[in-house]
Amino acid sequence: MAEPLWTLGEIVAATGGKCQGAAETPITGFSIDTRSLNPGEGFVAIRGPNRDGHAFVAAALEKGASCAVVAGDYPPGDEEKLVRVGDTLEALNDLGRASRARATDTKVIAVTGSAGKTGTKEALKLALAPSGSVHASAKSFNNQWGVPLSLANMAHSTDFGIFEVGMNHAGEIHALTQLVRPHIVIITTVAPVHLGFFRSVEEIADAKAEIFDGIEPHGTAILNRDNPHFERLAKRAREAGAKIVSFGEAKGAEARALAVELGPDGSEVRADILGETLTYRLGVPGLHLVQNSLAVLAAVKCASADLQRAAAALAKLQAQAGRGARMVIAVKDGVVALIDESYNANPVSMRAALATLGLTPRNEFKRRVAVLGDMLELGPEGERLHQGLAEHIDAAGVDVVFACGELMESLYQALPASRRGGYAKTAEELAPRLIEAVGPGDVIMVKGSLGSRMGPLVEALKRRFAAESVSG
Repeated sequence: MAEPLWTLGEIVAATGGKCQGAAETPITGFSIDTRSLNPGEGFVAIRGPNRDGHAFVAAALEKGASCAVVAGDYPPGDEEKLVRVGDTLEALNDLGRASRARATDTKVIAVTGSAGKTGTKEALKLALAPSGSVHASAKSFNNQWGVPLSLANMAHSTDFGIFEVGMNHAGEIHALTQLVRPHIVIITTVAPVHLGFFRSVEEIADAKAEIFDGIEPHGTAILNRDNPHFERLAKRAREAGAKIVSFGEAKGAEARALAVELGPDGSEVRADILGETLTYRLGVPGLHLVQNSLAVLAAVKCASADLQRAAAALAKLQAQAGRGARMVIAVKDGVVALIDESYNANPVSMRAALATLGLTPRNEFKRRVAVLGDMLELGPEGERLHQGLAEHIDAAGVDVVFACGELMESLYQALPASRRGGYAKTAEELAPRLIEAVGPGDVIMVKGSLGSRMGPLVEALKRRFAAESVSG
């Protein structure tokens, strides 16, 4: 059993709950999902929009949960393991708040932005590891449940705490940053994302700037100087009393790329990080990731961690499933590559993914294939933003495009006939046509918003090429 993070008594004290169990009972962490719950953890029964966690309390206890945090009206049961509270989501917030309060020596970093949050968080985790113990949000735990859960699972002895903070409505980040109370904030970029919930990109910038509402006194805001909303964000950060550190290619950036060599498997970078020049390799491809690595190294320096070792660690950075993971499969008549960008999409990340596809060398793969699903939550600008991808497809030298979704149809029709590989209303309908049309010599990039259901397309392609694989 892992070292306990909490005792039952501490949980009761943090939440103001009631429980008949022994106060010294150890709790190794928290979960809100029985599928990922480990024995010894506490289960918090959250009432969400689609399901009520109280329906899974019995399963959690059977699986070995040390306790379950439940609402006061939950039916009588094993009262030595039931922590009864007024509201379970507020109890989760209380646990996160208590965890943050006891982490008195932890340097806390929060990451937000319209794109690149999870990748930046993972790069920070890797870069800070040589300098001390690191706790980071799991997966994309960046919402009203994920942020307090990530805080609650942080050991009080952690040297560096890294938290991803997301939103799709104004006000969400304000509440979350009050829990995290970061010393250092990174805003990767501001872009036309979630326009269905905002009237302008300026409103999106203001919503991202809510992250400064919880920044600790004399904190640091690391901002993208290449972004047109830099000054708007910097003004809000200064009003919060934060020091500004900028990153990018612009001449005035304190963390600035001096030379970049992009490759299909990674990038070689020479950079000036707050007055210190260094050269490093980034283990994942894409100019957008080079930009974010500057922010990562700026945060390392601001956190008084080892900059040289952090830069060296970035060579080990790997793309995650759904976020650029690349698989090369040897098949009977050659090789095929699959780039999995299926987790989500917006105009910025879509352009970046297309540009990265364009880095694939022609001597290795003869055809660049883009499989694109709708970018959602773009409001009335949706059709225009989809059509606008045509120039980026051209710039990346994409040979053929397969598309699905009502919005992506506008892009598909804007392409020349020679580039149209196939279109369908849904990813499921597109699958058979796509699977039949691709093969050896192709590099295939699949990307779309989560609601476009592009993930099953990736799995279908994997199955097809696994069946043809000739590797040992």
